[in-house]
Amino acid sequence: MPETIQVLDKTFVKYITDKQIEEAIQRVADQINEDYKNDTPIVLITLNGAVFFAVDLLKRIKVPCRVTCVKVASYSGTQSTNKVQNLIGLTEDLTGQRVLVIEDIVDTGRTYSHLVEMLKPTGLRDMRIATLTYKPDAYKLDLPIHYVGISIPNKFIVGYGLDYNGYGRNYNNIYQVVE
Repeated sequence: MPETIQVLDKTFVKYITDKQIEEAIQRVADQINEDYKNDTPIVLITLNGAVFFAVDLLKRIKVPCRVTCVKVASYSGTQSTNKVQNLIGLTEDLTGQRVLVIEDIVDTGRTYSHLVEMLKPTGLRDMRIATLTYKPDAYKLDLPIHYVGISIPNKFIVGYGLDYNGYGRNYNNIYQVVE
């Protein structure tokens, strides 16, 4: 039986359960633990949406790491603005470092592309991205997505850090908009 929620003027139906989210996070953590077993990455969390995923993922990452955050924004309502704004910038020295970017969602890839351009001149050794959700139908870039929790269709979602105009992040499950 589908559970629905109301966020502002939109209705959403339960789409991904907290149990499915936990399983996806464990799969991603297992891959990261294997790939970074001989390294100490800098984990770069993209605020605000990725906080939920990042906290639960970091609890499962067993390799030593450092953690930092940036805040970028590319959405207004349910649509991408086609522009990415830096709201809080990078404060870590990344020279020679392996960087693992944590994202809540990769859809168009604009934020990811923006981060690549932002980090390229820092002298980092390499960069990988881990995302809880990925919309392959919306993604048109050639940049690799290294760690994907759950691939989803190109529909708007909220919950577990994902928002609609700042609301809806606090749900344990992920909900898909009813159109």
